[in-house]
Amino acid sequence: FRFVLVYIFLVHSCTHTLMGLATYITGERTFSATIMLDDITVGYYNSETKIYVARGNYTNEDDVIDPNDLRSVSENLLVHFIERSHHLRPDNNTEIESHEVHQVMVLCEQSDNKLGQIISKTAYRGSTFNELCFFDGKFTYQVFSNYTQPEIKHNLEMSKLRHEKLYYPACIKTLKNYLKKRETQLNRKVKPRVRLIQKANSDSGGFRVSCLATGFYPRHINLTLFRDGQPVADHEITGGDLLPNADGTYQMRKSMEIRAADKHRYTCSATHLSLDNKLDVTLGNELLQKTQSNKQTQFKSVSQSVVDGSEFDRRTKTEINDN
Repeated sequence: FRFVLVYIFLVHSCTHTLMGLATYITGERTFSATIMLDDITVGYYNSETKIYVARGNYTNEDDVIDPNDLRSVSENLLVHFIERSHHLRPDNNTEIESHEVHQVMVLCEQSDNKLGQIISKTAYRGSTFNELCFFDGKFTYQVFSNYTQPEIKHNLEMSKLRHEKLYYPACIKTLKNYLKKRETQLNRKVKPRVRLIQKANSDSGGFRVSCLATGFYPRHINLTLFRDGQPVADHEITGGDLLPNADGTYQMRKSMEIRAADKHRYTCSATHLSLDNKLDVTLGNELLQKTQSNKQTQFKSVSQSVVDGSEFDRRTKTEINDN
């Protein structure tokens, strides 16, 4: 089963988050959970074996998670899943019931060494069921279901109690412990390799110009395409999704279509925490003209490695296919 709950969050470079995503399948009476520190998966938990397995650690992390907190959170989550699945169980349909997927996401944050909010979301059958946010003693609560007002009030009171007394303190304490253990891993900086690619488009008779940045960490990057020194309008750009590489770094591509007779000058500009200054890679008029006059040439690229100044290694396993 794939995860049916998606939570996208944007954080400042000085903000760190700890997120747990738990998945429960009706009828199994057990759940599994993935724990992430920022964008790094740090562990897995199974409520049946009651074992937490650390991932990616280079030092002993037995003291990161309080076993009492782990047991209390696990027991509360399991009760929550069982009660919720019983309430939402389809009538007289055991076959569907056995394949119903419930999920809970809980995320807490610390920003500039100050405690932040905790957010939790519950998903059922691919849709968000409810959402709760707790910060500085205040709660906000949204329900996306046909619960009655008495049911909503009861669920809210129970959720407040769990978050304030259990989930929030346990999450913040674990986040602080992980930040001490994984400080070097979180603070690493890997410079992006940037390419500006021009490829013939047989359908339009023109060209596709793509700006590709890959191999960078952390994940936050600004990638901009310029035409004659001016940013290309958003409606002309495709792509822009942040994608993970196999080595834990990231990549991003932005593309646009141009006419065969285009005489403009295009530049790809990247800014990243690992760079002292922005990195610009330019595709000049002479390259456009050369490509137009050579029908056998499928594409030309200008590349720059900010690591050693050498040509981009086409054999890099983390690079996506130019198509």
